[in-house]
Amino acid sequence: MCSPTQPTLAAGNVVDQLKRAGSAEEFFTLLGVCFDPKVLDVARLHILKRMGQYLASEDLDGVPNSVVAARCKAVLERAYEDFLTSTPLDQRVFKVLKDAVAPKKSHFVPLETLK
Repeated sequence: MCSPTQPTLAAGNVVDQLKRAGSAEEFFTLLGVCFDPKVLDVARLHILKRMGQYLASEDLDGVPNSVVAARCKAVLERAYEDFLTSTPLDQRVFKVLKDAVAPKKSHFVPLETLK
């Protein structure tokens, strides 16, 4: 296992720096979150999508940059934890995976209605 690292965020807007991140690894490095590359190889997009879902419920307007960084780190850790104990298929964060288990709509037309 690795030990948590210090965040590498520069002074300035945390959200802007995360938007410019080019990889999942960069998100983890910027926020100082430890990760297992094997987990990230399988679930990187799912983890980032889940992080975005968690962040959507946060109101970060007018919040100091240090608090924004702490909240972003906490939601990334939470999203990562979701995929340590289950698979992307179990979590189903993307529509295509949700639709794969959604009940199929029936297009059955009773014979009596065709008269």
